Amino acid sequence: QVQLVESGGGLVQAGGSLRLSCAASGGTFSRYAMAWFRQAPGKEREFVAAISWTGGMTYGADSVKGRFTISRDIPKNTLYLQMNNLKPEDTAVYACAARGFYYTKTAHDYDYWGQGTQVTVSS
Repeated sequence: QVQLVESGGGLVQAGGSLRLSCAASGGTFSRYAMAWFRQAPGKEREFVAAISWTGGMTYGADSVKGRFTISRDIPKNTLYLQMNNLKPEDTAVYACAARGFYYTKTAHDYDYWGQGTQVTVSS
């Protein structure tokens, strides 16, 4: 089965940067879309960014455009989320997800999920 494992979360001051990683295993991802979602306490899970594994086409939520960049390293089977100029409202558990179709912004559409990594941004 496909497995996704996130890493790279932590505590950072507002304006700082973090890079999250998602190590993927258990399959090939030629036709997959991979994405980052986040969920803050008491709030619904929200879409952050997505990328097509092979083509590298990206899409980002309006709230993070210009600050976050999604990318992938195909030989390493690793997905990344570079987060710059972090804000306190970015505080959430960030999880990576994958599906064997084009990207969507709906969490329910994704078939595989990592456990998530905590990102905390202090003001």
